Amino acid sequence: MARLAMKRPLYLGLLLIGLAGCAGMATRGLAQSLSQAIVNHDDPATVKAGAPAYLLLLDGFIDESPDDPDLLIAGARLNGVYATVFVEDPERARHLSGKARAYAGRALCLRHPPMCAQDRRHFDEFAPLLAAMTEADVPALYTYATVWAGWIQTRSGDWDAIADLPRVEAMLERVVALDEGYDRGQAHLYLGVMRTLLPPALGGRPREGRAHFERAIALSKGRNLMAKVEFARRYARLVFDQAMHDRLLREVLEADPREPGLTLSNTLARQQARQLLATSEDYF
Repeated sequence: MARLAMKRPLYLGLLLIGLAGCAGMATRGLAQSLSQAIVNHDDPATVKAGAPAYLLLLDGFIDESPDDPDLLIAGARLNGVYATVFVEDPERARHLSGKARAYAGRALCLRHPPMCAQDRRHFDEFAPLLAAMTEADVPALYTYATVWAGWIQTRSGDWDAIADLPRVEAMLERVVALDEGYDRGQAHLYLGVMRTLLPPALGGRPREGRAHFERAIALSKGRNLMAKVEFARRYARLVFDQAMHDRLLREVLEADPREPGLTLSNTLARQQARQLLATSEDYF
């Protein structure tokens, strides 16, 4: 199986959007305000510099309220973003992604106790547990799936870690079945990436991937620019469709990145679009 090919800007874009929906009472309100400040910022360098302080703050909130699923979800998402996007040291990235996964696992266990320690169950036992989950479980389920993907990314040379990808995919499929519009269709975007990691001859499913990308764009009413970037990068390049590739990227560059809950992700998407468009002629 190929290594997980989710690039750092993609993972940041996906999880930062999720931060806007996280994090009782005064503590949750502060966490929510900070999350909104991050996702609505238009300077990634400022976010990179400020994220460690927010991580420490969230850790303190979680220590005070260790059984608050909303705080655990917020902690999982930010630790996952920071580990996979900003941390250069591989060992530190693995440590922080492990912390993110632990927070997410606790949140999932609190929200749906039958899923406690689900990653140690045989897949035949795991699938029925997923089928029993309801729409109320989506935030915790989605968070665990996405930070698990990040955990795998930081261990891309570990075949045992990569072998967990089908579980992540199954969790995201369940999210789509329960509430495909959650986080503006981000589960569709993850599935689009996963199904275009490989060409058809090696087991990839680009047609399914294209459908997921298109659905993610539709669910965000076209405002999730990262969805268009990944559509171009993953699908258009895989099938050698330069016209589609360049059109999608130009749409990103022509769009206003400012959008509540999406500004930082869109800013990063525009940076990626410029880089991809600049290499279009060489690639095709």
